[in-house]
Amino acid sequence: MRWLVTGAGGMLGRDLVAVLEAAGEQVDARDRAGLDVLDPDAVQAAVSGLAGDDGPGVVVNCAAWTDVDGAEEREAEATRVNGEAVALIAAACAQTGARLLHPSTDYVFPGDATAPYAEDDPTAPLNAYGRSKLAGEQAVLRLHPEGGYVVRTAWLYGEHGRNFVATMARLARDKGPDGTIDVVDDQRGQPTWTRDLAEQLLALGRAADAPRGVYHGTSSGETTWHGLARAVFEETGHDPQRVLPTTSDKFVRPAPRPAYSVLGHERWAAAGLEPIRDWREGLAEAMAEAPGLRTA
Repeated sequence: MRWLVTGAGGMLGRDLVAVLEAAGEQVDARDRAGLDVLDPDAVQAAVSGLAGDDGPGVVVNCAAWTDVDGAEEREAEATRVNGEAVALIAAACAQTGARLLHPSTDYVFPGDATAPYAEDDPTAPLNAYGRSKLAGEQAVLRLHPEGGYVVRTAWLYGEHGRNFVATMARLARDKGPDGTIDVVDDQRGQPTWTRDLAEQLLALGRAADAPRGVYHGTSSGETTWHGLARAVFEETGHDPQRVLPTTSDKFVRPAPRPAYSVLGHERWAAAGLEPIRDWREGLAEAMAEAPGLRTA
């Protein structure tokens, strides 16, 4: 199968390209320099180039504005990348018949639930970043209803980018054997390794009969940031008791964060696929196989 990966230089994009190539897929990997996703002609040419004897191919749009706090002051710019560019890609895929897998975010939800969000639950973003990503979701579903897939994810970490897990591993090392850190314990979510998400995207792209629409690409289970930090300390051979619980009001950020980001995974059954494995299992393997997470 032929694949086009936009945003191939990012944390998810790099792992996705590696997973696709290891699986024997033909990959056109485009980083920011290789494809301006806001250029309609460039997008059309890249998507059209997928077509071959084996069909129109699959596009995975990993290109995104990811600066959550920065989007508060630059919402129009964030929406251009996360909304308008996605519309260009979706329209090009609809025209050529290529399937489109578009990673999105838990931030489209308000975070006030007490049970996992279903794929069809109402959206109500708390911040500009969430609004920009919701615009992208809506573009995919509106412009490419026959071949568009939105895959919401959350709490991503990986070897090739700045992330919470790498930060905790560094602090565990640099704070010394008696040093402690305060980590919020009143936000719940599903830590998700980018390689696990990449494997899930590969499976979905290969599942030609999977119903179009929204899926939740997060790890199974749930924890808090405090719980995740303790797990990272354990995996790196440090005392988890050095991680102390605190509350979100002690770490005020420009963009409000949802308190509850746990997503349900019911839709995968309709695609004949299992959800991503438990977050703790994924973390253990990530810390063993991705040395960059330990040495960032």
